[in-house]
Amino acid sequence: MGNWRVLEKSLALMAGTGQTAGRIQELGGVFRLRRRLQIMLLVVTMLVLTGIIVTGALALMQRPSELTMAVGPEGSPERGFAEKLAELLLEKHASVRLKLVGQEGGDSALTRFSRNNADLAILRTDARLPSHARAVAILEHELLLIIGPHKAELEGIEGLRGKKLAVLGDSGRNENLIRQILEVYDVNASATPLRTVPTNTPLEKLLARGNYDFVLAFEPVSQIAASRDFDQLAAHMGGFSLFGLKEADAMERKLPGLFSETIQAGLLSGAPSIPEQDTATVGVERILMARDDVREHDIAEVMRVMFGSKTELQIDHRFALHIEPPDTDKDSLIAAHEGAAEFVDSDVKGFFDRYSDIIYLVMSVGSVIGSLGLAGFTAATRVKPAKAGERAHDVMALLEKIRETADCHELDIVETELEDILRDVLRGLKDGTVSAEGLDAFRMGYEHAREALVSRRRIFPTNSP
Repeated sequence: MGNWRVLEKSLALMAGTGQTAGRIQELGGVFRLRRRLQIMLLVVTMLVLTGIIVTGALALMQRPSELTMAVGPEGSPERGFAEKLAELLLEKHASVRLKLVGQEGGDSALTRFSRNNADLAILRTDARLPSHARAVAILEHELLLIIGPHKAELEGIEGLRGKKLAVLGDSGRNENLIRQILEVYDVNASATPLRTVPTNTPLEKLLARGNYDFVLAFEPVSQIAASRDFDQLAAHMGGFSLFGLKEADAMERKLPGLFSETIQAGLLSGAPSIPEQDTATVGVERILMARDDVREHDIAEVMRVMFGSKTELQIDHRFALHIEPPDTDKDSLIAAHEGAAEFVDSDVKGFFDRYSDIIYLVMSVGSVIGSLGLAGFTAATRVKPAKAGERAHDVMALLEKIRETADCHELDIVETELEDILRDVLRGLKDGTVSAEGLDAFRMGYEHAREALVSRRRIFPTNSP
């Protein structure tokens, strides 16, 4: 009870000196300042977090992708092409970079690509291509040339039966393919001796004095067109014979990886003209392949740089002189990569299409941060409203002052303070700074104080000083 009386005396003293309203205003000003600082701090924090997220997302989106490419041995045209392509992607500031993977451990480009140890590789269509291989670009056509001495005769594939054949090649790949062709046409390989000879072996040496009846070679069109070797061969041997294959269309259907091709008149030699007219044959293609799970945009970017700088990718006028887009038909032998199909169809995805997943993620994270920030701001700035019943203490303090007043003037001062408290409570109930809890107690205290005020006025005469 003693503590209650001390509290009442303290409130009465504050009210008596006119400090109650001033203290309320002072606290309100402090609260508004603190609220502004909290809002500014929240805004700065949100801006910093948003900046970090956006910067990180942009860095992630702008960081170049890295694709690994399996390449052949040093000095091979395929490796030279890959090196030039890697340099071009860097010079053109493309969003893709190439990392070249050599033949460490003796693994070929096909082996590395088949084992998913490389994203890209240049492969020949007669190879055992893995199911995940997708065409990106046709780099070269290699035509089957069947060359014999001047005035030699040959009637189709069957005419090779029993003949001595030299196959140009630095590995057994060409010989294996020739054997497959012979088997299709029931040409007994055991009765038709084949021998692989180095590609740099002079043709006139192979055909001289009946060493071999025919020389078979798969030669790149680019190299045939740029080389003078066949002109020199014709000059040294007084001409030579080039034989076509009337079975070319049928061979294309029977042996996957072979394609029907045409050797244009005069392609090998201009004087004399060899061949004298367009001649049918078969050939294989060297294709830049990509795994089917490589991003579409990365492949489209590689094609954009490659087809925009084709002349810079040529290798010594013998490889990649006529780069072509792949066949995008659904029924093609080797399916085109989706990125290549987009590039060919000019349907390359835009920025928002390519990065829709990242943008959605950033927006989701931003939404979560915004919600957390709003919740934190609400929790930090929310002010618990005062209870109306708490103001009853102020009223009780004024009641004590009423009982101690000595004249009407003091009663007028107390009445003013009592009305100020009432206005504060009513205003607080309206703007939410005062809750209705304890409102009945406040009303009872206020009515009791009003009655005491009226009773006290009856004691003093109206002309009291």
